[in-house]
Amino acid sequence: MELDPLLLSRLQFAFVVSFHAIFPVFTIGLASYIALLNGLFYGTGTPAWERLAIFWTKVFAVVFGMGVVSGIVMSFQFGTNWSNFSQAASNFLGPMLSYEVVTAFFLEAAFLGVLLFGRGKVPQGVHLFASVMVALGTFISSFWILSANSWMQTPAGVELADGMFRVTSWGEAIFNPSFPYRFSHMVLASFITGGFVVAGVSAWYLLIKRDVDANKRALSMCLWLLLFLTPAQALVGDFHGLNTLEHQPTKVAAMEGNWETRSGVPLLLFAWPDQEAQENLVELGIPNVASLILTHHLDGEVPGITEAAPDEQPPVWFVFWSFRVMVGLGFLMIAVALAGLWLRRGGRVYQHRGYLQLLRVMSVSPFIAVLAGWFVTESGRAPWLVQGMMTHAEGLTPSLTGGMALFTLIGYIAVYAVVFYAGMYYLTKVVRNGMTIQDEEDEVDEVERPKRPWSAAHVPFDDDTAKVEG
Repeated sequence: MELDPLLLSRLQFAFVVSFHAIFPVFTIGLASYIALLNGLFYGTGTPAWERLAIFWTKVFAVVFGMGVVSGIVMSFQFGTNWSNFSQAASNFLGPMLSYEVVTAFFLEAAFLGVLLFGRGKVPQGVHLFASVMVALGTFISSFWILSANSWMQTPAGVELADGMFRVTSWGEAIFNPSFPYRFSHMVLASFITGGFVVAGVSAWYLLIKRDVDANKRALSMCLWLLLFLTPAQALVGDFHGLNTLEHQPTKVAAMEGNWETRSGVPLLLFAWPDQEAQENLVELGIPNVASLILTHHLDGEVPGITEAAPDEQPPVWFVFWSFRVMVGLGFLMIAVALAGLWLRRGGRVYQHRGYLQLLRVMSVSPFIAVLAGWFVTESGRAPWLVQGMMTHAEGLTPSLTGGMALFTLIGYIAVYAVVFYAGMYYLTKVVRNGMTIQDEEDEVDEVERPKRPWSAAHVPFDDDTAKVEG
């Protein structure tokens, strides 16, 4: 069997990006939450805020470390697997990635150590400032990365001449048509992810009656956040969909499972797209609703997948179902947030075991939704690497063989499996140990001063002394 280097290279990059994406989408929101906790403690002096800040800083240290380790290899793949694209887009992507390093990485490097190890060693205001700067750095980093990726979705401010993308307007290239919508969508996703994870962990602590006061505060904050942000995400997603309809109509057609351009398109709840037959074998939908959502008219015309040639169509089945996973989980998150509002009466939200268990389960839902949305975004533009200007095949490294791509893919899977296992093992121990007061932190520091981010968690791998109270 002949190995296809294009397919394997796409699978390899998809695997690495998917594995990496779950960490920054959490740390972006968590960094802002830690800054808020530090600000509340600075302003009120309430010990509960300090305990929460210390605990979630430990979690941040572990997740941040996993994100750095998993993400550092992505830039290498541009040279090893996608050298044609890397060379062609170097005039734009080179400066963009450099801007991220100069602005975001330098900012995080300057203040991350103060955030992780500076509590009690620097003035409280300085420590608060460091936490704000780290949070700001995560946003700046996502700004440059999402701008670059959005440019690949909706290229602007460039011209393709002699196989090279030449920048004609940096403003148009950076603030390309899809960037504002995609950046807003991802920022909200980061806050929602952080909110559900903190709510899930807090719910577990309330179930086992551990540090009840602090975790009531944390859960209440998160539920108020989710009550407003989950519906806001649906609204931003609608605007994003309209923008995608304008600039990438074939992607939207695949999301809706709509093969022919027509009016009054139904919203398909279930369908089985058959790309070879260019039709849905089975479908169940609500009449006219897709047209209403996309055009704001019941009889609005929606473009079909067949407007694109068969070799320029995305994998419809995968895009169609990934989109429904994302949207379905989004509505479930809204329902959970509304249920929390209803249970606030009489403080039932803190004692309702069924709801607290539900929050524990829901803590993983934002990660699944983010990955599903990322699949829609990236698979939906296939076969284009840069929409309408360069295909995946054109951007592939000419000398790459299928065997080479398979070997590196297996290597990444093996290494990342170890990283994920180690990180989750360590993270589990951090959560089991729970919150500590500052005096206990100082005792640890007197024994050994931390020298790396993961050591900020103060939990060695062979520490089996943590016990769960129940």
